[in-house]
Amino acid sequence: MSETMTKTDGTATRLPGPLAAAAQAAYGKKATEVTALDLRKVSSFTDYFLICTAQNARQVRAVAEAIEEALAQEDLKPAHTEGYERSGWVLLDYFDFVVHVFTADERRFYSLDRLWGSAERIDVPDTAAGPGPAPAR
Repeated sequence: MSETMTKTDGTATRLPGPLAAAAQAAYGKKATEVTALDLRKVSSFTDYFLICTAQNARQVRAVAEAIEEALAQEDLKPAHTEGYERSGWVLLDYFDFVVHVFTADERRFYSLDRLWGSAERIDVPDTAAGPGPAPAR
């Protein structure tokens, strides 16, 4: 399962299946601002970051657990996890990609989107939500 996403420059790209599954699991727990950063040209330690926002620490934990469960169904387990005890930011390291689940305040504070500004940004739509509402007139 890989999904076609749109880069911020308007071109299409395909996310690897596990990364797309992680994004959909995040959306399933009502995460917002789900974004992938393609780090392949700017980093050697991982290929992608998947970054998403949750409303509070409880939801951060729920989103992270949902992602772990979804990827476990594909026989993937994180090599490393951090943040469950604080739950303002949970990190799940799957080697090829790293998932970051933040509260809004933590996401603004750490600003990974800005810190890794040279990476290609890929907005990840919620494919289960359908096309969305019609634009207002």
